[in-house]
Amino acid sequence: MELHFLGTGSGVPSKDRNVSALALTLLQEQNSIWLFDCGEATQHQILNTSLKPRKINRIFITHLHGDHIFGLPGLLSSRSFQGGDDLLTVYGPNGIKEYIETSLKISGTHLKYPLSIVEITDGHVVEDKQFTVTAKKLEHGIDSYGYRITEKDRPGELLADKLQAAGIMPGPIYQEIKENEKISIADGKVILREDFIGPDKKGRVLTILGDTRSSHQFASFVKDSDVLIHEATFDQSMAEMAHQYHHSTTVQAASLAKNSQVKKLVLTHVSSRYQKEDYKKLLDEARGIFPDTELANDFSKVVINSN
Repeated sequence: MELHFLGTGSGVPSKDRNVSALALTLLQEQNSIWLFDCGEATQHQILNTSLKPRKINRIFITHLHGDHIFGLPGLLSSRSFQGGDDLLTVYGPNGIKEYIETSLKISGTHLKYPLSIVEITDGHVVEDKQFTVTAKKLEHGIDSYGYRITEKDRPGELLADKLQAAGIMPGPIYQEIKENEKISIADGKVILREDFIGPDKKGRVLTILGDTRSSHQFASFVKDSDVLIHEATFDQSMAEMAHQYHHSTTVQAASLAKNSQVKKLVLTHVSSRYQKEDYKKLLDEARGIFPDTELANDFSKVVINSN
């Protein structure tokens, strides 16, 4: 699992930061990419990476402010010309279906692949063999959601020494044992996987919050995340303005991470009022509360290693 930050600014694009978009690459897990938000020019940002739009099969929209959705019609259209023919599903708040369908209809856009649009509420969003995604309504001027992506526990390592002690030598049979609860070998003996495999590997947890005021009511939703992505539109001196405009500060994001036993915090959605010379101050404010904090820039990457 690897995060690619395609846009880390808020409101309007700046010379240093495009507006919100974040790609989660699951190439080893599923040979797919999940996109979170799709601000203006997201597809232009993708051109500066190795990401392939045809591999994007799920898009999660946090809320319907323009800096999070204005790039969506263009990306959906371009995917038709870039080899994308598999189903793509877009998840988002009430209104996302009308926005997409109206944009495509008025522009005369005809997609060459099946498109599904799912309007979400709090709770379960989607589940497959490897991941569960749940949503939490946040505190913003319009409906805004956070997404918690939970990887299911994975089978432990095969105990090769134990297998050999039982007279089962290395070969393709090892893979068969790992993939099946029980198998029969040549002499008729039944091999149970549970007898020859180590403890399950705990799945990783990633939480991505959309725009929101600071609130500790979200602590249980982000608790124990391996990585928490949190907006930090303002520095702490602008806390009153952050509250007024339904946003958060660096210190507020760090406090939530600290109180929720998060392993790593990544700040994003930085106001265009801040220039490169201000970034250290923003980061230092957060690290004063929660040391394992990073400030994302456009094209930053964060690897989420296996537990």
